[in-house]
Amino acid sequence: MVSAPVQTTIFSEFEERFSASKALYQRAQGVISGGIAHDGRYQKPFPVYVERAKGAYKWDVAGHKLIDYAMGHGSLILGHNDEDVVAAVHAQLDRGTHFGAGHEGEILWAEQITKLVPSAERVRFTMSGTEANILAMRIARAYTARNSILKFEGHFHGWSDYLVKGEKPPFESPDVPGVPEDVLRTVAVLPSDDIGAVEERLSQGDIAAILVEPSGASWAMIPMERDYLLKLRELATAYGSVLIFDEVITGFRWAPGGAQARFGITPDMTTLAKITAGGLPGGAVVGKTEIMDHLLFKDEPGWNAKKKIIHPGTYNANPLSAAAGTTCLIKCANPAVQQHCDDMAARLRIGFNTVLENHSVPGCAWGDSSAYHVVVGEHVSNRTAGDLRTPEGISPATLKASGKAGLAGPLSAAMLLEGVDLFNTGGLLSIAHTPDDIDFTIEAFDRSISRLKRDALLA
Repeated sequence: MVSAPVQTTIFSEFEERFSASKALYQRAQGVISGGIAHDGRYQKPFPVYVERAKGAYKWDVAGHKLIDYAMGHGSLILGHNDEDVVAAVHAQLDRGTHFGAGHEGEILWAEQITKLVPSAERVRFTMSGTEANILAMRIARAYTARNSILKFEGHFHGWSDYLVKGEKPPFESPDVPGVPEDVLRTVAVLPSDDIGAVEERLSQGDIAAILVEPSGASWAMIPMERDYLLKLRELATAYGSVLIFDEVITGFRWAPGGAQARFGITPDMTTLAKITAGGLPGGAVVGKTEIMDHLLFKDEPGWNAKKKIIHPGTYNANPLSAAAGTTCLIKCANPAVQQHCDDMAARLRIGFNTVLENHSVPGCAWGDSSAYHVVVGEHVSNRTAGDLRTPEGISPATLKASGKAGLAGPLSAAMLLEGVDLFNTGGLLSIAHTPDDIDFTIEAFDRSISRLKRDALLA
Protein backbone atom coordinates (compact mmCIF):
# COMPACT_ATOMS: atom_id res chain seq x y z
CA MET A 1 0.00 0.00 0.00
CA VAL A 2 1.41 3.41 -1.00
CA SER A 3 1.26 5.96 1.79
CA ALA A 4 -0.20 9.40 1.08
CA PRO A 5 2.39 12.15 0.55
CA VAL A 6 3.02 14.41 3.49
CA GLN A 7 1.19 17.72 3.02
CA THR A 8 3.69 20.56 2.86
CA THR A 9 3.06 23.95 4.44
CA ILE A 10 4.69 27.32 4.03
CA PHE A 11 6.67 26.89 7.24
CA SER A 12 7.75 23.31 6.51
CA GLU A 13 8.98 24.39 3.08
CA PHE A 14 10.70 27.36 4.65
CA GLU A 15 12.51 25.22 7.24
CA GLU A 16 13.79 22.91 4.52
CA ARG A 17 14.86 25.67 2.11
CA PHE A 18 16.56 27.79 4.74
CA SER A 19 17.96 25.04 6.96
CA ALA A 20 21.39 26.71 7.00
CA SER A 21 19.83 29.84 8.53
CA LYS A 22 17.97 27.70 11.05
CA ALA A 23 21.27 26.21 12.19
CA LEU A 24 22.78 29.66 12.63
CA TYR A 25 19.73 30.89 14.54
CA GLN A 26 19.97 27.94 16.93
CA ARG A 27 23.66 28.72 17.39
CA ALA A 28 22.91 32.42 17.97
CA GLN A 29 20.36 31.62 20.66
CA GLY A 30 23.18 30.13 22.72
CA VAL A 31 25.13 33.40 22.87
CA ILE A 32 22.90 36.32 21.77
CA SER A 33 19.91 37.28 23.91
CA GLY A 34 16.83 36.45 21.90
CA GLY A 35 19.03 35.17 19.10
CA ILE A 36 18.77 38.48 17.20
CA ALA A 37 20.44 41.90 17.34
CA HIS A 38 17.37 43.98 16.43
CA ASP A 39 13.72 43.37 17.34
CA GLY A 40 12.74 44.17 13.76
CA ARG A 41 14.57 41.03 12.60
CA TYR A 42 12.38 38.71 14.64
CA GLN A 43 10.61 36.31 12.32
CA LYS A 44 8.78 33.00 12.61
CA PRO A 45 9.93 30.29 12.45
CA PHE A 46 13.42 31.88 12.34
CA PRO A 47 15.19 34.74 10.54
CA VAL A 48 17.22 34.33 7.37
CA TYR A 49 20.97 34.93 7.68
CA VAL A 50 22.68 36.85 4.88
CA GLU A 51 26.22 36.36 3.55
CA ARG A 52 26.57 39.18 0.99
CA ALA A 53 24.62 41.87 -0.88
CA LYS A 54 24.86 44.01 -4.00
CA GLY A 55 22.47 46.52 -5.55
CA ALA A 56 18.87 45.44 -4.89
CA TYR A 57 19.83 41.88 -3.96
CA LYS A 58 21.25 39.86 -1.14
CA TRP A 59 22.25 36.22 -0.83
CA ASP A 60 21.61 34.09 2.22
CA VAL A 61 24.23 31.79 3.72
CA ALA A 62 23.10 28.95 1.44
CA GLY A 63 23.40 31.09 -1.69
CA HIS A 64 19.69 31.85 -2.26
CA LYS A 65 19.28 35.16 -4.09
CA LEU A 66 16.67 37.53 -2.64
CA ILE A 67 15.30 40.85 -3.84
CA ASP A 68 15.78 43.04 -0.79
CA TYR A 69 13.22 45.52 0.51
CA ALA A 70 14.76 45.91 3.96
CA MET A 71 17.53 48.02 2.41
CA GLY A 72 19.54 48.30 5.61
CA HIS A 73 16.37 49.23 7.56
CA GLY A 74 15.93 52.11 5.12
CA SER A 75 19.56 53.28 5.10
CA LEU A 76 20.47 52.19 1.58
CA ILE A 77 18.62 54.43 -0.86
CA LEU A 78 21.54 53.90 -3.25
CA GLY A 79 21.34 50.11 -2.91
CA HIS A 80 23.84 47.73 -1.38
CA ASN A 81 27.53 48.51 -1.93
CA ASP A 82 27.14 51.64 -4.02
CA GLU A 83 30.47 51.95 -5.84
CA ASP A 84 31.06 55.60 -4.94
CA VAL A 85 30.30 55.06 -1.25
CA VAL A 86 32.47 51.93 -1.12
CA ALA A 87 35.35 53.78 -2.79
CA ALA A 88 35.09 56.65 -0.30
CA VAL A 89 35.16 54.26 2.66
CA HIS A 90 38.12 52.30 1.23
CA ALA A 91 40.06 55.54 0.72
CA GLN A 92 39.38 56.58 4.29
CA LEU A 93 40.43 53.19 5.66
CA ASP A 94 43.92 53.83 4.35
CA ARG A 95 44.03 57.17 6.18
CA GLY A 96 42.59 55.95 9.47
CA THR A 97 39.35 54.88 11.12
CA HIS A 98 39.45 57.00 14.28
CA PHE A 99 41.67 59.96 15.07
CA GLY A 100 40.34 60.88 18.50
CA ALA A 101 40.25 64.39 17.05
CA GLY A 102 38.34 66.58 14.65
CA HIS A 103 38.87 66.09 10.91
CA GLU A 104 37.82 67.87 7.73
CA GLY A 105 35.50 65.01 6.82
CA GLU A 106 33.06 65.88 9.60
CA ILE A 107 32.90 69.48 8.36
CA LEU A 108 32.26 68.41 4.77
CA TRP A 109 29.51 66.07 6.02
CA ALA A 110 27.84 68.81 8.07
CA GLU A 111 28.11 71.27 5.19
CA GLN A 112 26.34 68.86 2.86
CA ILE A 113 23.51 68.38 5.38
CA THR A 114 23.03 72.14 5.75
CA LYS A 115 22.82 72.48 1.96
CA LEU A 116 19.92 70.04 1.80
CA VAL A 117 17.85 70.22 4.99
CA PRO A 118 15.87 73.47 5.47
CA SER A 119 16.02 73.40 9.29
CA ALA A 120 19.75 72.64 9.46
CA GLU A 121 21.42 75.89 10.54
CA ARG A 122 23.72 73.88 12.82
CA VAL A 123 24.55 70.17 13.00
CA ARG A 124 25.63 67.82 15.81
CA PHE A 125 26.48 64.22 15.01
CA THR A 126 25.40 61.11 16.91
CA MET A 127 25.75 57.40 16.16
CA SER A 128 22.08 56.48 15.72
CA GLY A 129 18.55 57.79 15.40
CA THR A 130 17.78 56.78 18.97
CA GLU A 131 20.71 58.87 20.20
CA ALA A 132 19.67 61.78 17.98
CA ASN A 133 16.20 61.86 19.54
CA ILE A 134 17.60 61.63 23.07
CA LEU A 135 19.90 64.57 22.38
CA ALA A 136 17.17 66.61 20.67
CA MET A 137 14.87 66.21 23.66
CA ARG A 138 17.61 67.25 26.06
CA ILE A 139 18.43 70.36 24.03
CA ALA A 140 14.75 71.30 23.79
CA ARG A 141 14.30 70.97 27.54
CA ALA A 142 17.30 73.18 28.20
CA TYR A 143 16.18 75.77 25.63
CA THR A 144 12.61 76.05 26.94
CA ALA A 145 13.28 75.33 30.63
CA ARG A 146 10.38 72.84 30.47
CA ASN A 147 10.37 69.14 31.28
CA SER A 148 7.73 67.34 29.20
CA ILE A 149 7.70 65.97 25.64
CA LEU A 150 4.62 65.51 23.45
CA LYS A 151 4.55 62.61 20.97
CA PHE A 152 1.87 60.68 19.08
CA GLU A 153 0.39 57.20 19.16
CA GLY A 154 2.31 54.70 17.09
CA HIS A 155 5.17 57.05 16.19
CA PHE A 156 8.55 55.36 16.49
CA HIS A 157 11.51 57.37 17.77
CA GLY A 158 13.91 54.66 18.88
CA TRP A 159 14.17 52.60 22.03
CA SER A 160 15.06 55.17 24.72
CA ASP A 161 13.21 55.16 28.04
CA TYR A 162 11.24 58.26 27.12
CA LEU A 163 10.09 57.48 23.60
CA VAL A 164 9.00 53.84 23.71
CA LYS A 165 5.84 55.03 25.45
CA GLY A 166 2.80 54.82 23.17
CA GLU A 167 4.72 53.26 20.27
CA LYS A 168 2.97 49.87 20.26
CA PRO A 169 -0.70 49.08 20.87
CA PRO A 170 -2.39 49.33 23.28
CA PHE A 171 -1.21 52.94 22.89
CA GLU A 172 -2.89 53.99 26.12
CA SER A 173 -0.96 51.48 28.25
CA PRO A 174 0.90 53.32 31.04
CA ASP A 175 3.45 50.53 31.49
CA VAL A 176 6.70 49.89 29.63
CA PRO A 177 8.87 47.06 30.99
CA GLY A 178 12.04 48.39 32.57
CA VAL A 179 11.09 52.07 32.43
CA PRO A 180 10.33 53.96 35.68
CA GLU A 181 6.92 55.62 35.99
CA ASP A 182 8.63 58.91 36.83
CA VAL A 183 10.22 58.89 33.36
CA LEU A 184 7.02 57.94 31.57
CA ARG A 185 5.14 60.77 33.26
CA THR A 186 7.33 63.29 31.42
CA VAL A 187 6.02 62.14 28.03
CA ALA A 188 2.48 62.86 26.85
CA VAL A 189 1.09 60.60 24.10
CA LEU A 190 -1.86 61.79 22.00
CA PRO A 191 -3.78 60.51 18.97
CA SER A 192 -2.50 61.97 15.70
CA ASP A 193 -5.95 63.03 14.49
CA ASP A 194 -7.06 65.36 17.29
CA ILE A 195 -5.48 68.80 17.00
CA GLY A 196 -7.76 70.10 19.74
CA ALA A 197 -6.20 67.67 22.21
CA VAL A 198 -2.76 68.91 21.18
CA GLU A 199 -3.66 72.53 21.88
CA GLU A 200 -5.25 71.63 25.20
CA ARG A 201 -2.10 69.81 26.29
CA LEU A 202 0.18 72.62 25.13
CA SER A 203 -1.89 75.14 27.05
CA GLN A 204 -0.70 73.53 30.30
CA GLY A 205 2.65 75.20 29.66
CA ASP A 206 5.07 72.34 30.40
CA ILE A 207 5.72 70.91 26.91
CA ALA A 208 9.30 71.51 25.85
CA ALA A 209 8.95 69.86 22.45
CA ILE A 210 6.55 68.21 20.04
CA LEU A 211 8.26 65.20 18.46
CA VAL A 212 6.65 63.78 15.34
CA GLU A 213 7.34 61.58 12.33
CA PRO A 214 6.22 63.97 9.56
CA SER A 215 5.27 61.01 7.37
CA GLY A 216 2.93 59.68 10.03
CA ALA A 217 3.63 56.78 12.36
CA SER A 218 6.32 54.32 11.24
CA TRP A 219 7.06 55.95 7.88
CA ALA A 220 3.44 56.44 6.81
CA MET A 221 2.01 53.22 8.21
CA ILE A 222 -0.49 55.50 9.97
CA PRO A 223 -0.40 58.50 7.61
CA MET A 224 -0.47 62.10 8.77
CA GLU A 225 -1.85 64.89 6.60
CA ARG A 226 0.14 67.98 5.68
CA ASP A 227 -2.57 70.25 7.13
CA TYR A 228 -2.10 68.58 10.50
CA LEU A 229 1.64 69.26 10.36
CA LEU A 230 0.93 72.90 9.49
CA LYS A 231 -1.28 73.18 12.56
CA LEU A 232 1.44 71.61 14.72
CA ARG A 233 3.85 74.22 13.38
CA GLU A 234 1.43 77.01 14.28
CA LEU A 235 0.69 75.63 17.75
CA ALA A 236 4.34 75.02 18.60
CA THR A 237 5.11 78.64 17.77
CA ALA A 238 2.09 79.96 19.65
CA TYR A 239 2.85 78.04 22.85
CA GLY A 240 6.65 78.33 22.80
CA SER A 241 7.38 74.64 22.26
CA VAL A 242 10.13 73.28 19.99
CA LEU A 243 8.82 71.40 16.95
CA ILE A 244 11.06 68.41 16.18
CA PHE A 245 10.69 66.35 13.02
CA ASP A 246 12.03 62.82 13.34
CA GLU A 247 13.37 62.33 9.82
CA VAL A 248 15.48 59.30 10.58
CA ILE A 249 13.70 57.48 7.73
CA THR A 250 12.21 60.33 5.68
CA GLY A 251 15.42 62.36 5.65
CA PHE A 252 16.87 62.49 2.09
CA ARG A 253 14.23 59.93 1.05
CA TRP A 254 10.98 61.92 0.84
CA ALA A 255 12.98 64.59 -1.01
CA PRO A 256 16.63 65.68 -1.10
CA GLY A 257 15.77 67.87 1.90
CA GLY A 258 13.51 65.29 3.54
CA ALA A 259 9.80 65.44 4.36
CA GLN A 260 10.11 69.05 5.51
CA ALA A 261 11.24 70.04 2.03
CA ARG A 262 8.57 67.91 0.37
CA PHE A 263 5.79 69.39 2.53
CA GLY A 264 7.19 72.92 2.78
CA ILE A 265 7.09 72.96 6.59
CA THR A 266 10.25 73.82 8.52
CA PRO A 267 10.57 72.49 12.09
CA ASP A 268 12.81 74.01 14.76
CA MET A 269 14.91 70.86 14.97
CA THR A 270 15.30 67.64 12.99
CA THR A 271 16.72 64.26 13.91
CA LEU A 272 18.49 62.24 11.20
CA ALA A 273 20.17 58.85 10.74
CA LYS A 274 20.07 55.94 8.22
CA ILE A 275 20.67 57.54 4.77
CA THR A 276 22.53 60.34 6.55
CA ALA A 277 25.55 58.06 7.05
CA GLY A 278 25.36 56.26 3.72
CA GLY A 279 24.71 52.85 5.24
CA LEU A 280 27.27 53.11 8.04
CA PRO A 281 26.42 53.90 11.67
CA GLY A 282 25.64 57.57 12.20
CA GLY A 283 23.00 60.17 12.86
CA ALA A 284 22.59 63.85 13.60
CA VAL A 285 20.56 66.53 15.30
CA VAL A 286 20.13 69.71 13.30
CA GLY A 287 18.26 72.90 14.03
CA LYS A 288 18.14 76.60 14.62
CA THR A 289 21.37 78.19 15.78
CA GLU A 290 19.84 79.71 18.90
CA ILE A 291 18.60 76.30 20.02
CA MET A 292 21.69 74.33 19.05
CA ASP A 293 23.89 76.87 20.85
CA HIS A 294 23.11 75.02 24.08
CA LEU A 295 25.89 72.65 23.01
CA LEU A 296 28.51 75.42 22.99
CA PHE A 297 31.28 75.91 25.50
CA LYS A 298 31.27 79.51 26.77
CA ASP A 299 33.39 81.64 29.05
CA GLU A 300 30.22 82.99 30.63
CA PRO A 301 30.28 82.27 34.40
CA GLY A 302 28.22 79.20 35.30
CA TRP A 303 27.30 78.34 31.70
CA ASN A 304 29.46 75.24 31.18
CA ALA A 305 28.57 73.77 34.56
CA LYS A 306 24.84 74.52 34.65
CA LYS A 307 23.52 75.32 31.17
CA LYS A 308 25.61 73.62 28.54
CA ILE A 309 24.27 70.33 27.20
CA ILE A 310 26.72 67.48 27.79
CA HIS A 311 27.31 65.46 24.64
CA PRO A 312 30.32 63.16 24.21
CA GLY A 313 30.31 60.03 22.02
CA THR A 314 33.38 58.03 21.01
CA TYR A 315 32.25 57.35 17.46
CA ASN A 316 30.36 60.57 16.71
CA ALA A 317 31.29 61.76 13.19
CA ASN A 318 33.94 59.06 12.87
CA PRO A 319 35.93 59.32 9.62
CA LEU A 320 34.38 56.25 7.97
CA SER A 321 30.78 57.34 8.55
CA ALA A 322 31.64 60.87 7.47
CA ALA A 323 33.15 59.64 4.21
CA ALA A 324 30.19 57.38 3.45
CA GLY A 325 27.63 59.98 4.52
CA THR A 326 29.08 62.86 2.53
CA THR A 327 29.38 60.77 -0.62
CA CYS A 328 25.83 59.43 -0.27
CA LEU A 329 24.28 62.85 0.39
CA ILE A 330 26.02 64.42 -2.60
CA LYS A 331 24.28 61.82 -4.77
CA CYS A 332 20.97 62.25 -2.90
CA ALA A 333 20.99 65.96 -3.78
CA ASN A 334 19.77 64.91 -7.23
CA PRO A 335 15.94 64.67 -7.02
CA ALA A 336 16.02 61.99 -9.71
CA VAL A 337 17.15 59.62 -6.94
CA GLN A 338 13.98 60.11 -4.91
CA GLN A 339 11.79 60.19 -8.02
CA HIS A 340 12.99 56.79 -9.21
CA CYS A 341 12.44 55.26 -5.78
CA ASP A 342 8.99 56.83 -5.50
CA ASP A 343 8.02 55.50 -8.95
CA MET A 344 9.15 51.97 -8.11
CA ALA A 345 7.25 52.02 -4.80
CA ALA A 346 4.07 53.22 -6.50
CA ARG A 347 4.40 50.46 -9.10
CA LEU A 348 4.81 47.91 -6.30
CA ARG A 349 1.83 49.16 -4.27
CA ILE A 350 -0.44 49.12 -7.33
CA GLY A 351 0.73 45.61 -8.20
CA PHE A 352 0.08 44.26 -4.71
CA ASN A 353 -3.41 45.75 -4.64
CA THR A 354 -4.17 44.31 -8.08
CA VAL A 355 -3.17 40.85 -6.85
CA LEU A 356 -5.40 41.16 -3.78
CA GLU A 357 -8.30 42.32 -5.97
CA ASN A 358 -7.80 39.43 -8.37
CA HIS A 359 -7.77 36.92 -5.52
CA SER A 360 -10.73 38.61 -3.74
CA VAL A 361 -8.60 38.63 -0.61
CA PRO A 362 -9.07 41.27 2.12
CA GLY A 363 -6.17 43.61 2.74
CA CYS A 364 -4.28 46.34 0.92
CA ALA A 365 -0.93 47.88 0.14
CA TRP A 366 -0.39 51.54 0.89
CA GLY A 367 2.30 54.07 1.63
CA ASP A 368 3.96 57.31 0.64
CA SER A 369 7.12 58.32 -1.21
CA SER A 370 9.41 55.29 -1.62
CA ALA A 371 7.89 53.21 1.18
CA TYR A 372 5.18 50.59 1.18
CA HIS A 373 3.15 48.69 3.75
CA VAL A 374 0.93 45.68 3.14
CA VAL A 375 -1.63 43.91 5.29
CA VAL A 376 -3.44 40.72 4.31
CA GLY A 377 -6.55 39.32 5.97
CA GLU A 378 -7.93 42.65 7.23
CA HIS A 379 -10.90 44.30 5.53
CA VAL A 380 -10.18 47.78 4.21
CA SER A 381 -13.16 49.81 3.07
CA ASN A 382 -11.33 51.88 0.44
CA ARG A 383 -9.17 49.13 -1.07
CA THR A 384 -8.72 49.51 -4.81
CA ALA A 385 -6.31 48.11 -7.35
CA GLY A 386 -4.55 51.48 -7.36
CA ASP A 387 -1.93 53.31 -5.33
CA LEU A 388 -3.49 53.70 -1.91
CA ARG A 389 -2.08 56.20 0.57
CA THR A 390 -4.42 55.79 3.54
CA PRO A 391 -6.29 52.56 4.36
CA GLU A 392 -9.77 53.19 5.79
CA GLY A 393 -11.95 50.98 7.93
CA ILE A 394 -9.03 49.54 9.90
CA SER A 395 -7.86 50.95 13.22
CA PRO A 396 -4.44 52.53 13.73
CA ALA A 397 -3.74 49.95 16.44
CA THR A 398 -4.46 47.10 14.03
CA LEU A 399 -2.25 48.65 11.37
CA LYS A 400 0.59 49.10 13.83
CA ALA A 401 0.28 45.52 15.07
CA SER A 402 0.04 44.00 11.59
CA GLY A 403 3.79 43.63 11.12
CA LYS A 404 4.14 41.02 13.85
CA ALA A 405 0.71 39.43 13.98
CA GLY A 406 -1.87 37.54 11.96
CA LEU A 407 -0.61 36.52 8.53
CA ALA A 408 2.59 38.57 8.63
CA GLY A 409 4.77 35.56 9.46
CA PRO A 410 3.39 33.17 6.85
CA LEU A 411 3.36 35.92 4.19
CA SER A 412 6.99 36.85 4.86
CA ALA A 413 8.03 33.19 4.77
CA ALA A 414 6.12 32.61 1.54
CA MET A 415 7.75 35.62 -0.12
CA LEU A 416 11.20 34.44 0.95
CA LEU A 417 10.45 31.08 -0.63
CA GLU A 418 9.66 33.03 -3.80
CA GLY A 419 12.96 34.94 -3.64
CA VAL A 420 11.85 38.20 -2.01
CA ASP A 421 12.62 39.67 1.41
CA LEU A 422 9.43 41.63 2.01
CA PHE A 423 10.85 42.99 5.32
CA ASN A 424 7.87 41.66 7.29
CA THR A 425 4.97 43.76 5.98
CA GLY A 426 6.65 46.95 4.89
CA GLY A 427 9.74 47.98 2.99
CA LEU A 428 11.66 50.72 1.25
CA LEU A 429 12.95 51.13 -2.27
CA SER A 430 16.35 52.10 -3.67
CA ILE A 431 17.68 53.38 -6.97
CA ALA A 432 18.99 49.85 -7.58
CA HIS A 433 15.46 48.42 -7.86
CA THR A 434 14.34 48.09 -11.47
CA PRO A 435 10.90 47.66 -13.07
CA ASP A 436 11.81 44.01 -13.67
CA ASP A 437 12.50 43.59 -9.93
CA ILE A 438 9.12 45.09 -9.13
CA ASP A 439 7.30 42.88 -11.63
CA PHE A 440 9.08 39.80 -10.26
CA THR A 441 8.02 40.82 -6.74
CA ILE A 442 4.38 41.26 -7.76
CA GLU A 443 4.39 37.81 -9.37
CA ALA A 444 5.98 36.39 -6.21
CA PHE A 445 3.24 38.07 -4.16
CA ASP A 446 0.59 36.45 -6.37
CA ARG A 447 2.12 33.01 -5.80
CA SER A 448 2.48 33.72 -2.07
CA ILE A 449 -1.23 34.54 -1.76
CA SER A 450 -1.94 31.22 -3.48
CA ARG A 451 0.29 29.49 -0.90
CA LEU A 452 -1.66 31.14 1.93
CA LYS A 453 -4.88 29.87 0.37
CA ARG A 454 -3.41 26.38 -0.05
CA ASP A 455 -2.62 26.29 3.66
CA ALA A 456 -6.18 27.45 4.46
CA LEU A 457 -4.83 30.67 5.96
CA LEU A 458 -6.99 32.61 3.51
CA ALA A 459 -10.36 31.68 2.06
